[in-house]
Amino acid sequence: MAIVQTLDFFPPIVDSPYEFGSIAAANAISDIYAMGGMPIIALNILGFPSNLPKDILGAILKGGYDKAREAGVIVVGGHTIDDEEPKYGMAVTGIIEPGKQITKSEAKPGDVLIITKPIGTGIITTAAKQGIADNATIQKAIEVMSSLNHNASDVMTKIGANACTDITGYGLIGHLGSILEASSVGAKLTLSDIPMIDGISGLLKQGIAPGGTHNNLLSSQDLVNWSSGISQESKLSLCDAQTSGGLLMSVPSSKSDDMMRELLQAGVPTIAIIGEIVEGPAQIQVVK
Repeated sequence: MAIVQTLDFFPPIVDSPYEFGSIAAANAISDIYAMGGMPIIALNILGFPSNLPKDILGAILKGGYDKAREAGVIVVGGHTIDDEEPKYGMAVTGIIEPGKQITKSEAKPGDVLIITKPIGTGIITTAAKQGIADNATIQKAIEVMSSLNHNASDVMTKIGANACTDITGYGLIGHLGSILEASSVGAKLTLSDIPMIDGISGLLKQGIAPGGTHNNLLSSQDLVNWSSGISQESKLSLCDAQTSGGLLMSVPSSKSDDMMRELLQAGVPTIAIIGEIVEGPAQIQVVK
C-alpha cells in the first residue's frame, strides 16, 4: 500500500460561503482521483479576516465537511490564520496499490481522449463577479465545480487508462500539454466534440474571460496548432482556467467503448471523446 498526497486552496470564486467550501474541497480531493487513488483523510487550510462574521467561516467549513463526507473522507483537523482575504482548501491523503497508480507519462499513440466534465467555469465565475452572468448559468457552473470525480475515477481504474490528469488552472490545453510532454506524444482535438457549459459563448463575445485564461492562451503558442477559422473565443474557451474540472483520460482505443459505457452507467453526467493521441512532438492540433 502506498500513500498519495495533495494540497490545494484558493480565494472565493462564488458568493455562497457554503458552496465555496464545497467547491474547494471537491477541487482538492480531485488530484487523488486523477491518480486512481482513494482519498481517506483531509486537513483544512483556512485564511479568514478577523472582522468578518464567524458564521461565514462556519458555512465555509460546513461546505468542505459535507463534500468530504460525500467522498468518504474524514476531516481530521486543520489550521486557520487571520488573513485579509478568505482562502480555503484542503491537504488530502489517499491510498493506492503500488504499480496501479495512473500518471501523466504513459499516453500512447492511438489512445482516445475522454473528458468527464464540461469546461467554462473560469469564464462564468468571472462574469458572475462582474454581475453579468445569469443565475441559471452560475448555478450550472457551481454544480459542475462541486461535483466529485469519484465515480469517473472508479470506472477509470476498473477499465484502465494509460494516463490521466484533472483539468484545473491551466485549462484543457495546458493540462493536456502536460500529458503530452510527460509521454513524448502529440494529440489531435476536435473542437466540436468538446463539451462546454451553456452560456460561455455569449460571455466570451462580451469580452469576459479571467486573466489566467488569457495567460494560458498566450503560453500555449508553441504548443497548439489551430486550424484556420477557429475563433479567438474558441481558443480562449479551450484555455479557460478551470476550478475543480473533470478528468482527462488517455484510454486505449480497444477500451474506449467499455469506458464510455461504464461512465454512463456510473452516472457521470458529461462524458465525451474529444480527440486522440498521435505520434510526434508534444503538440496539439485543434480542428473544427
